[in-house]
Amino acid sequence: MNPENLTALEKKQFAKLNKKLRHETGKAIIDYNMIEDGDRVMVCLSGGADSYTMLDILIQLQAAAPISFDIIAVNLDQKQPGFPEDILPRYLENLGIEYKIVQKDTYSIVKDKIPEGKTTCSLCSRLRRGILYNAAVELRATKLALGHHADDIVETLFLNMFYGAKMKTMPPKLISDDKRNIVIRPLAYCREADIKAYSAFKAFPIIPCNLCGSQENLQRQAVKKMLAQWDEANPGRVNNCFNSIRNIVPSHLADLKAFDFVNMDLERADELTEFDTAFDNEIDVIPTAQSKSGVENFDPNEMVTIVEL
Repeated sequence: MNPENLTALEKKQFAKLNKKLRHETGKAIIDYNMIEDGDRVMVCLSGGADSYTMLDILIQLQAAAPISFDIIAVNLDQKQPGFPEDILPRYLENLGIEYKIVQKDTYSIVKDKIPEGKTTCSLCSRLRRGILYNAAVELRATKLALGHHADDIVETLFLNMFYGAKMKTMPPKLISDDKRNIVIRPLAYCREADIKAYSAFKAFPIIPCNLCGSQENLQRQAVKKMLAQWDEANPGRVNNCFNSIRNIVPSHLADLKAFDFVNMDLERADELTEFDTAFDNEIDVIPTAQSKSGVENFDPNEMVTIVEL
């Protein structure tokens, strides 16, 4: 929809959504000290709804923040066939912000290395990450901002659990594997549905990924479908999954590296903050809404087919 042609009701809905996304983004930035005074933030712009929304919200926060920081938008042109090279430069020129288009033919590398029919996302992501890390150093960026949101973070948590036997996910802030960049995810507290709605209101010029956009039969798509079913049957469950990774109790997991189970004894009981009450105290249980039938109706056997890693 055209933002200029919104009805009074739509304008009210947009203002409410804009306020929510600004609040969630601002809170994530404060909670994790993502952006500091004097920072030069490189915003990675892919042409998708997530990165457009991230850039738009960061520009708004930049104008209102009590600190001063610069923004430079960076897009990686991977030389995919049919990629509209004029859309992003024109959009960024109209915004009047500093930007750079990095041109690297990763498309040919991916097509050469990955057999026909196999998923390309993993290699494409690694190549893209390395190029963006180099660009951040060259552009003297102090922070590198990615557009991952809460749904991405929860999906990655389950992907690592299901296929990697690790309880880990995308953190809101981290040091890059090359140890040259600080990576931030300002949309970490934002839900995908809100971002899509915001993008529709703003009518961003979305650029689809022709390389992997049709590869629906992926592990992430399977997990995404599972979480969508959870959200429909039990609204609030995905939010609880996200909040759980912010409330870790190492003594109630089983990682020997995270908690010293070996030397546990009664003399050290005062060091513990959690004890084996499980769900004895009902007030500690964060409820989720139930399905219309009053019971959970998710069947894991209905998940889409999962391909090999």
